[in-house]
Amino acid sequence: MVTCRDLPEVITQGEDMHDALEQASDAMAEAFAMRIEDELDFPFPSAPKRREHKVSPPAEMVAKAALYVAMQEAGFSKTQLARKLEVNEKEVRRMLDPHHSTRLPSLDKAIRALRL
Repeated sequence: MVTCRDLPEVITQGEDMHDALEQASDAMAEAFAMRIEDELDFPFPSAPKRREHKVSPPAEMVAKAALYVAMQEAGFSKTQLARKLEVNEKEVRRMLDPHHSTRLPSLDKAIRALRL
């Protein structure tokens, strides 16, 4: 059985340790998607305790969450970011859509634009 202190909604299991960690990655991806869709905050990850394992969702989901958090921190709306990137607001909505595939360079460019 796998749980996550920082994301209490993550509860899963696996047949063995390897499978459990893979399932945890998938569950974290779904938790990230839910937090983005419901416009909830992301907790800062705590340091692992003894006998705990570090797990991460897929890179694309991590990048989408990073963009979401960067927008919150910068106080940018989707429309404002679209203007800054010189793209249609629909493109920014797609970047933040957890179920829409977005290239990592596009997400990186958007995150960098918020940092300038």
